Amino acid sequence: MGLYQAVPTLNAELAAWRRGFRHVAGLDEAGRGPLAGPVVAGAAILEPGFARTWWADLRDSKLIVAEERERLAESLRAECAHGVGAATHEEIDTIGLIAATKLAMRRALDALPCRPDLVLIDAVSLPEYRHRSIIHGDALCASIAAGSILAKTHRDGLMEAFHPVYPQYKFNENRGYSTPDHKRALDEHGPCPIHRRLFAPVRAALEARGIAIDLPFRALEPSPA
Repeated sequence: MGLYQAVPTLNAELAAWRRGFRHVAGLDEAGRGPLAGPVVAGAAILEPGFARTWWADLRDSKLIVAEERERLAESLRAECAHGVGAATHEEIDTIGLIAATKLAMRRALDALPCRPDLVLIDAVSLPEYRHRSIIHGDALCASIAAGSILAKTHRDGLMEAFHPVYPQYKFNENRGYSTPDHKRALDEHGPCPIHRRLFAPVRAALEARGIAIDLPFRALEPSPA
């Protein structure tokens, strides 16, 4: 279907504020699709009494360039309550991608300076929190877009830090996603320690080298698109 392009609004937040929910957190993840590295979640609370002009620039992190993401992330970190959480590649391999994504989201919420009264989430359910799940939330909801920006910039920084350790995979360019260059490096060098053994291309590269993987997770998941 392609990326759902829209300008995020404060409609969901306004509805929640009118119902008396003061601390409304937007929550989103980055990094479910890559073959390597963690999945990261970001949470942000846009306070109604402290509106900023730059809120109008918030977008789904996938739809804005890196420089704009960094600018907005810096503003969010400086002026908004926020939290970031991650689940490692080992945790993804152990409990599965969906469970690891929710684990990262819980850690992001735990990192907030206060427990949110309501969580707005991009198409995920967290029953232990009062929440509203919104399909295409990162494109439609300003605070979810803010969470996506925090998650994406944090994860990109982590993958850039991995590049000097494993330069052959060019994680500073592909962020662990399954690009042609990354797949060629995987075929040539095999997986490195931060590759997700749960994903089929990584497991296939290991098996091509005669390395059998006995994952604790109950089933092999394909690499997400």
